[in-house]
Amino acid sequence: MTAQTPSALMTVAEVALVMRLSKATVYRLMQAGEIPAVRFGRSYRVPKSAVSAYIARSGLTGNEGSEVSNRH
Repeated sequence: MTAQTPSALMTVAEVALVMRLSKATVYRLMQAGEIPAVRFGRSYRVPKSAVSAYIARSGLTGNEGSEVSNRH
């Protein structure tokens, strides 16, 4: 596993904002193994690369998810 810099990790709320989903849906995707996440205490962090990969796999086109690379 490669080391992630803090800015390479996103909160569940940030993932939900970028993907235009509810936080509950992001948690469901994490629980289903669709989006990998790391747990820190009581909170989760998601690698930006995982969000980008999920968006690419989902077949979204246009500007959906373009904020992933522009955030932080």
